[in-house]
Amino acid sequence: MKRKIHSISHITVQDFYQKYSEKLKLKLHDQDHDLSRRITEPSTHRPGLALTGFLEDFAFARVQVFGNSELSYLNSLAPETLKARLQNLCKQNIPCIVFTRGYEISPAVAAAIAPYQIPIFSTTMKTMSFSNSAALCLETAFAPSTSAHGCMLHFKGFGVLIKGKSGSGKSETAIGLVERGAALIADDHVNIRNVSGELTAYTKDFSRGFIEMRGIGIVNVTNIYGLGAMMPDSKLDLIINLRPQSDLNEVDRTGINRETEDILGVDVPYVDIPVAPGRDMVRMVAVTILELQLRRLGYDMADEFNNRLTEKIKNQNNPTN
Repeated sequence: MKRKIHSISHITVQDFYQKYSEKLKLKLHDQDHDLSRRITEPSTHRPGLALTGFLEDFAFARVQVFGNSELSYLNSLAPETLKARLQNLCKQNIPCIVFTRGYEISPAVAAAIAPYQIPIFSTTMKTMSFSNSAALCLETAFAPSTSAHGCMLHFKGFGVLIKGKSGSGKSETAIGLVERGAALIADDHVNIRNVSGELTAYTKDFSRGFIEMRGIGIVNVTNIYGLGAMMPDSKLDLIINLRPQSDLNEVDRTGINRETEDILGVDVPYVDIPVAPGRDMVRMVAVTILELQLRRLGYDMADEFNNRLTEKIKNQNNPTN
């Protein structure tokens, strides 16, 4: 299935600040700044070498992080040298500067940066902690994404996307799983992003926790089942497609031939389950998830049955063994 993939080439410093200021404990320094500057690489950089004047291969497109080493070096410089080194750095069109560990930004440092209107932030986080957290935030912001139609849930440690044609029973199955302890991630429109090779499913804030039930309307699962019935996001481990009973002969019966669906370059296990009157779809989906859990732990029921069958045929053909 051809999916539309969304990707971005940059985020502005303003986007970075608005989305992650609370998580990264960022405080914007009060001076002229240009928040429209672009961050075009999803990582951070410590410009210790650049402050010495060596600018070859300088990672200018990243968030620049000043920790204890950088500040100690700057404090060792004569005022004119400090000004020249900082201005050489600013001329590289860097997006912003973050001072960690709650260090006070000295008037000399602020004055050297001011003509370039580069945003200056401070954070109380330790340098390594900030760099790691900021890099993760940026990697998430830059991650390629796509969307899918279905119900996304988190059940027994696994994220499962339930797909199917309109009226196949996706919402009813999802509610049944919620009653068994699952948490709803998204209904109808599921957003998926690939962060470092791991798929994460989520939905927009305004629709989180809501599910549409035919004949009933829009249901808020947290009002009925409590806060544990909803999660903001989840890994995507399994795709289940609810198919009509007429497709029964097209569905794998043994589980030996594993199918996958490519989503953003990641192969996700894919299972077709026929829908029929009187069939307990909630139980079927729950068993499918538990079967995947067993396979992840190293036990494959289909392989075991196939091995037993092969051994039995071998013994029948060689009765003397």
